[in-house]
Amino acid sequence: MAHIEKTKNESDNAPSSNLTFWQRYQIPVMLTTVGGAIDTIGFIGLLGFFTNHVTGNLVMAGGGLVKGGDGLWVKLGALPVFLLTVIITKRMINITSANKPILSNLLFAEVVFLLAFLASAIYFGPFEQAGTLEVAFTGFLGLTAFAIRNTAGKTIMGKMKPTLLMTGNTTQLGIDLSDYVFDRKNCNMSSLKHSFTLVASFTIGAFVGAVLFIYIGLWAIAPFVLPVLYAAIKMRDKQALKMAY
Repeated sequence: MAHIEKTKNESDNAPSSNLTFWQRYQIPVMLTTVGGAIDTIGFIGLLGFFTNHVTGNLVMAGGGLVKGGDGLWVKLGALPVFLLTVIITKRMINITSANKPILSNLLFAEVVFLLAFLASAIYFGPFEQAGTLEVAFTGFLGLTAFAIRNTAGKTIMGKMKPTLLMTGNTTQLGIDLSDYVFDRKNCNMSSLKHSFTLVASFTIGAFVGAVLFIYIGLWAIAPFVLPVLYAAIKMRDKQALKMAY
């Protein structure tokens, strides 16, 4: 926790008023776009498996109990895989010294698992049955990649807000819009811009991912690994890092 507290204290004095929109939001925009794209590609290519979160998989599993269908065990398996990844990631955050680039390292770990996800998807795909070991193995690699980032988002990426789960961001957007329309005195324009940017980026990513999947199938994962790699490199820069905490 020393790493988190130290970085937050350093960032309190960080000048931000002179930053352009792109300087302020480029990393959240990239990461959120990737989240929307790969979740969409994974859902289509893995026949109903969500790589971004557990909620969708549990709902799909519940639906499978009622309506039947393959892949119930794969979706239920998402929960322990996600939890194990979170436990390990949180432990790594806690034991990493304050002078280490932990966020960058976590993003690099995400890149590694996304590349493994891509390789597995290309090697085993296209998939035709939802309940196979190949679907489970491939889906769990993607889930692990995003479980790492979800953990970072809940612990050390405070200013960025969640870049994968849009329910909270959409709720915040609604709150910000309500303040803007009905209560200008309490309107936080910075929060409105941020929440709108994240929701819009995720939406755009989802549509772009879907279009790419139509033309190149599971290879559509490949271009979305690059923004995460860029973010991992960028987060080794102290000035850029201040925007994340």
